Amino acid sequence: MRKLVLMLAVAGLLSAALYAGWQWQHEWRFVEKTDNAYVHADISVISPTVPGYVDSVRVADNQPVRAGDVLVTLVDSDYAARVAEAAANVVSAQAAIIGIDSRLLLQLSLIEQAEAAAAGAQAELTRSRRDYERLRALRRDDVVSRQRLETVEADFAKATALMASARAAVAAERQRLDVLQSERVLADARVDEARAVQSVAEVDLANTVIRAPVDGVVGNRGVQVGHYVRAGTNLLSVVPLPHVHVVANFKETQIGRMRIGQRVRIKIDAFPDTPLEGRIDSFAPASGARFSLLPPENASGNFTKVVQRVPVRISLPQDHPLKEWLRPGLSAVVSVDIRDSGE
Repeated sequence: MRKLVLMLAVAGLLSAALYAGWQWQHEWRFVEKTDNAYVHADISVISPTVPGYVDSVRVADNQPVRAGDVLVTLVDSDYAARVAEAAANVVSAQAAIIGIDSRLLLQLSLIEQAEAAAAGAQAELTRSRRDYERLRALRRDDVVSRQRLETVEADFAKATALMASARAAVAAERQRLDVLQSERVLADARVDEARAVQSVAEVDLANTVIRAPVDGVVGNRGVQVGHYVRAGTNLLSVVPLPHVHVVANFKETQIGRMRIGQRVRIKIDAFPDTPLEGRIDSFAPASGARFSLLPPENASGNFTKVVQRVPVRISLPQDHPLKEWLRPGLSAVVSVDIRDSGE
């Protein structure tokens, strides 16, 4: 009887060994497997961009939301006042432009007036020059008296001075025009500055209403009415369910024959009877240790070689059977068929 039992045991062990050898030869050696895998999602952490007191919280924990839905509002009275002040500054700056434009029109009229006066002075100068030249020629022939010549000469000098004064007046009026045009440019810049300040104030006012950036479910809600929050304070999270993926951390010795697009068999620990099939989507650009808070420094001290793990992102089909049940953080066991050529 003992011999029979021993023979049966040996036969069973041989059968198991043969089966394991056949499985390894045809299946197991072509499969890379790890239980260091978890369900992930691109979770949006909601934070305000402006500080303030929380006026209302429009959502509850685990509540589904759509992109654009209001999540939280802040007290906006200060921001509304800043918008009103900025709008008034814009109106004031525009009024300054209107005043400068009126002065420009007046200055153009003054320039025309000065040019007309200069033209009159030029005509008077021409007449007095001709009178002076004619009487000077007659004086050489003693046709006119010296007193008459001196009178005409004085008129000519006076006309010359008036012409110089008229030209200086035209130049001064044109310089005033240049000054006004410079003030106009500066006023335009002030209007643009005031409008920019108004735009910033309006953006800040709009940011007092915090909306959902994506479709998903609210979680990790820690904000309450009356809280004072600063820019960047974590208020809550929006988990973009059911859009999830799996991240599997394979050993560096396992990824040599893995390729993007290869088929992946996924077994979620919470749903062991419902296996899923996915595809390798991408490989992390570095090992997980490189992205840790304190990455290892192997160049100093005693060195102990540790097998590194590389995160591999695995995408799931849109219509998988656990679409409504998967949550980020769930554990999984992942098997990759390296016989698949992938892409």
